[in-house]
Amino acid sequence: MGGHRPVGLPALLFWSALAAVVLLSLTPVAHLPPQAFDVWDKAQHAFGFAVLAFLGGAAYPARLSRAWVGLLLLGAAIELAQSATGWRQGDVLDGLADAVGVSAGALGWLSVRRCLKTG
Repeated sequence: MGGHRPVGLPALLFWSALAAVVLLSLTPVAHLPPQAFDVWDKAQHAFGFAVLAFLGGAAYPARLSRAWVGLLLLGAAIELAQSATGWRQGDVLDGLADAVGVSAGALGWLSVRRCLKTG
């Protein structure tokens, strides 16, 4: 595959995860399933965006910076959208946690890619 085409399964996983994050982020809390385990909210944000960044790197290896900047913008847009819903609350610290997650996922992807190239 050349150019800027997304990579099959990683692209499917990326877009599915992205849709799930957006849906869960904008659904009223009362309509969400009960949590199986209680984890600090900021850790959930960071983990979710780390997964998205890792999958984005795998899906769009020729457009890494665009994918990751897009995720940073998505995190900010979700917080703005939550503020506008009336049933969710946007939080600047959630956006920061999203950015930490994107950074961690990006570093993880770059490390895996480096290992695959050298190993």
